[in-house]
Amino acid sequence: MNDSEATSLEQIRAFLTGAGELQFAGQNRAEVYGWTEATLVRFQYAGLGKPDKGLVRRYIARMTGLSRAQATRLIASYRKSGRVKAASYQRRKFPVRYTKADVELLAYVDRSHGNLSGPATKRILEREHQQYGQAAFERLAQISVAQIYRFRNSEAYRKRNTSYQPTRPTPIPIGERRKPRPEGRPGYLRIDTVHQGDRDGAKGLYHINAVDEVTQWEIVAATPQISERWLIPV
Repeated sequence: MNDSEATSLEQIRAFLTGAGELQFAGQNRAEVYGWTEATLVRFQYAGLGKPDKGLVRRYIARMTGLSRAQATRLIASYRKSGRVKAASYQRRKFPVRYTKADVELLAYVDRSHGNLSGPATKRILEREHQQYGQAAFERLAQISVAQIYRFRNSEAYRKRNTSYQPTRPTPIPIGERRKPRPEGRPGYLRIDTVHQGDRDGAKGLYHINAVDEVTQWEIVAATPQISERWLIPV
C-alpha cells in the first residue's frame, strides 16, 4: 500500500470523509503489519491526543480492511514493543502424569502375574502402593482401567512385555437361518414374526407363530421385544 502523499492528520481526515463506503484490504499479513507500523511512526502516534489517535486508528482500519478490534491490537503491540508483529503463540504444556518408568513397571507387573485383566491389574497396583508402601507405584495406583489398556497397546509397553496379546473377540453364532428338512420327523419348527407397528410413540407388540413342519402343531404368542428375557417365558 502506498499512501506516501498523506503526511498530515488533516489529509487523512479529509480522506476518511471523502472515501464514504469505499473499502481497502492489504495483500497479506506481512504487508499489513509493515504498513501499519510505518503509519504509526509517520504520524508519531505515541504523542497524539486521544481524538487524533482515534483518527489514525480509523485510517489504519479503513486502509487495511481490519476490524476496529484488530487495528487496536496492532496498535497495542506497537505501544508495547515499538513494533507491529504477530503475537507469539505459547502452547500450554500439561505435565506428563505417567512416565516411561511407569509403563515399564506396568509391563513388569503384567509379566509377573500372567497378563491379568485390567481391573485385576489395577487392584494389584493399588495394593502395591497402599498396602505395601511401594513408592514406585504412587502414580500407577491411581491409573484407570482404560489407561492400562492404552499402555498395553503402546509400542513402549510391547517392547517390555512381548507375551501380552490383546483380547480378540470371538464371534459366537446365536442361530442359523435355513429351511427345515424334517424328513418326516416332528420337532422342526418354522418361526414367523410380525410386528404390529408403533402407535403414538408406543412400541407395538411382536406376534410370533411357531408351526411344526410335520404335525402342523402351532403356537401363537406375543412379546414386547425379541430378546432372551422376553422369549424364554414364551
